[in-house]
Amino acid sequence: MFKFGWGQDIGIDLGTATVIAYIKGKGIVLREPSVVAVDNNTGEVVSVGKEARRMLGRTPGNIIATRPLRDGVISDYTVTEKMLKYFIHKVCGKSVFAPRIMICIPSQVTEVEKKAVIDAATQAGARKVCLIEEPIAAAIGAGIDISKPCGNMVVDIGGGTTDIAVISLGGSVVSQSLKVAGDKFDEYIVKYIKKKHNIMIGERTAEDLKINLGCVFPKIQDVDMEVRGRDLITGLPKTLKVYSSEMLDALIEPAMMIVDSVHSVLEKTPPELAADISDRGIYMTGGGCLIDGLDKLLQEKTGINVMIAEDTVSCVALGTGKALDNLDLL
Repeated sequence: MFKFGWGQDIGIDLGTATVIAYIKGKGIVLREPSVVAVDNNTGEVVSVGKEARRMLGRTPGNIIATRPLRDGVISDYTVTEKMLKYFIHKVCGKSVFAPRIMICIPSQVTEVEKKAVIDAATQAGARKVCLIEEPIAAAIGAGIDISKPCGNMVVDIGGGTTDIAVISLGGSVVSQSLKVAGDKFDEYIVKYIKKKHNIMIGERTAEDLKINLGCVFPKIQDVDMEVRGRDLITGLPKTLKVYSSEMLDALIEPAMMIVDSVHSVLEKTPPELAADISDRGIYMTGGGCLIDGLDKLLQEKTGINVMIAEDTVSCVALGTGKALDNLDLL
């Protein structure tokens, strides 16, 4: 029996580092790096997602592997549109009907940046595009009931931006978005290794170091890991042993920027809501909050209990998907 109806409802976490898609009734159906490899001569997309990520820093002259989103916003419109088209097609398959899509965006984006996201999704085949602020989506995904009149603080650390918001009655009361997040941590690691050891490492090596050794709070035991890079004095490849105590030196500066921003949001929070937050604690979401000790550092500096949401990486996508059911409320 052929059933006539509209297309699917899709929630998309359009992240600087990863795109996660959620389909109503199915859960999370796609999780791919937001990287696109384009052939420079023809303008054709060579590959998207995991395949393209493997090419980062390893492509010949005619192929460019890029990340079309920087700091949480679209930096290359055409490539973003192609990437969205690819992912929507992958998720919907051969569906005849255009989907309704909800996309989350950082809390402090401009109207122009919002329009770019809506246009890119519409061009990629969406019937209707709704936008939701990242901290609100993260709060819904973390299982917080945001419709009640009490304050909840969410710190969402993604790849490009960290969004901090105090949420009450379904909207954000005070929010701040800063361009210090996962990518910035990688940059600081690259700078540190270059300055201390005179060795140049790539983005992906820096990310491996961040995942395996990265910490912003002293560890009980100093762990190490071997990395390879290019010696800046001889110009030859060299292997180096890096310790977690060095990662602490490299990452403490960007981590403190996040802590300071949380502080300044708390300062602007109305006293009633601030009292709620000190009772309920601060929720951390996003892949960036998995850096070892970030929750302890924030707890020590603010004196407020800090909780990491379960399934932090998918929180925003889950919240975006759940928000589709309550479009009228939002």
